[in-house]
Amino acid sequence: MLAALAIALAASPAYARDIPETPDDTIVVTANRSEQPLDRVGQSISILDAEDIEIRQTQAVADLMRTLPGVTVTRNGGIGTSTSVSIRGADGDQTVALIDGVKLNDPSSPGGGFNFGNLLVGNIQRIEVLRGPSSILWGSQAIGGVVNLLTAPPTEALAVNARAEVGWRNTGQAVANISGKAGPLSVSAGGGYFRSDGISAFSEARGGTERDGYRNWGANLNLNLALTDAISVDARGYYSDGRVEIDGFAAPTFAFGDTEEYSTTREFVGYAGLNAALFEGRFRNRLGFAYTDSDRGSFDPAETFAAKGRNERLEYQGVVDIVAGSQATFGIERETSRFTSASYGGPEARGRAQIDSVYGQLVATPITGLTLTGGLRHDEHNRFGGATTVGASGVFSPNDGATILRASYSEGFKAPSLYQLQSEYGNQTLRPERAHGWDAGVTQRLLDGAIEASATYFRRDSQDLIVFVSCNAPLSGICAGRPFGTYDNIAEATSKGVEVALALQPVPALRMQGSYTHIDARNRSPGDANFDRRLARRPSDSVTTTVDYSWPFGLQTGATLTHVGTSFDNASNARRIEGYVLADLRAALPVTRNVELYGRVENVFDERYETLFRYGTSGRAAYGGVRVRY
Repeated sequence: MLAALAIALAASPAYARDIPETPDDTIVVTANRSEQPLDRVGQSISILDAEDIEIRQTQAVADLMRTLPGVTVTRNGGIGTSTSVSIRGADGDQTVALIDGVKLNDPSSPGGGFNFGNLLVGNIQRIEVLRGPSSILWGSQAIGGVVNLLTAPPTEALAVNARAEVGWRNTGQAVANISGKAGPLSVSAGGGYFRSDGISAFSEARGGTERDGYRNWGANLNLNLALTDAISVDARGYYSDGRVEIDGFAAPTFAFGDTEEYSTTREFVGYAGLNAALFEGRFRNRLGFAYTDSDRGSFDPAETFAAKGRNERLEYQGVVDIVAGSQATFGIERETSRFTSASYGGPEARGRAQIDSVYGQLVATPITGLTLTGGLRHDEHNRFGGATTVGASGVFSPNDGATILRASYSEGFKAPSLYQLQSEYGNQTLRPERAHGWDAGVTQRLLDGAIEASATYFRRDSQDLIVFVSCNAPLSGICAGRPFGTYDNIAEATSKGVEVALALQPVPALRMQGSYTHIDARNRSPGDANFDRRLARRPSDSVTTTVDYSWPFGLQTGATLTHVGTSFDNASNARRIEGYVLADLRAALPVTRNVELYGRVENVFDERYETLFRYGTSGRAAYGGVRVRY
């Protein structure tokens, strides 16, 4: 591992940067829920912008995110299968996922989380990952952190971007986006199609032979209508329709293996809002309605499972510039969630919950170089009652950005999911999961930003975690009427670790960056048989290094090396998942001013590995494509 870290500190993931190359050159929106210079943010955040995403050529959002500090990705097979994203050792259901600021989390899933498996890069042009509990501004589920995905925005001039690629196992992809402005109306609209024969979800190294394919249609829309200089209307939409073949437990042995099963997922996200900037823009108001709808099904070949989830959110947010360097953000929200689910055509389970929220946050710069942030939130749930969270952070630079010190304390909570509350296994006495965490770090820039090093220590303690419990006769207490089990708040966990990064740019054409993450995530449930054992599927060590070089004649070449350490597949730590190393190569060459050819080889050394026991992963794969811009 020390050797891997040494490599990471000599090279790096190009352009996936935690801190801007020069002070004030990066604006983020996720940390404060409004635009804020990154050097005024005390929390840990990573950014992938449009240039980063284009250079990396990655198909799935989760594969981009796995190269970021503190992020762990597990997948039930190839692209399109169920994919979980964990931040700093938290459960995947404790990650808030947003697209253009609207929550993607699925109310119909057992834990209420978001499945990243159906989320392709498509026309996504920016990814921000906020690490650490963040419920003050983002509410329920923001225990591990927040992932905010931003699609292509409208442009002043007419712009057309399109790409198409083909590759390994009959994979094909086409994506296009058009944007521009006509009078007061600004528009960005796009769509994409992806298909692949795929790999066997049951690991081919363990005997899987049937390829499990994947198909996806997607679309995005972003409109802004300026009614006056101070008032505008926003409308945004995102749609995804996927079908993926999976493997399962077929009769008569019910052993995991190749089957004819498949699942479908349809997701729609919509938003409409009114924006009003008052008092010469110092008081910015937004009144919006957000809508998320998901429809999932499993088939073998008849339907074996069906679930629908819907989330409606009415929200107001105000941002006030009080004096120079001081800003207040505040808002109120009402979120109503519904779900239905049924298995094998049986009776439907139904559920509904409502949560009302109020929050406020103040950012102040009392002296030059020091920015302090503090906030408070209260949520009132119609089932379990209230939850209050607080948080504070600070960032200080004594030398105009050459040295930056950061620290934060924050709290998070996760409301019980509708399934945990109101399904046939539900327990309506559940309390919210809670967590509090802190981190502290330093960033040092040298040689006018040509060298940048950073290190962050973090810790998070979680209580009242919800787990499934078995019920035995005689049935009483929370087990009454639940012969097959129910849910209860009985678990605790601790996660702590270190994130280290180094970025080098010795000449403008060469960018290098490396990151190393150590996570120690453990079960701290008193009396549990697995007390102090590592949490399942949380690798303790990971390293990512990337180098990208722009040649004088226009050719761009790059490589990414990722090492993920060992983990365990179960709570008892009896089943080990071996670590692995992945190497990717890429290149792009402009043919004309508007046309570019690109290609990549993923998993160059054909590493055989698993992120979940028995589930397959892709071997060596090559892809090539063309990109057009006007």
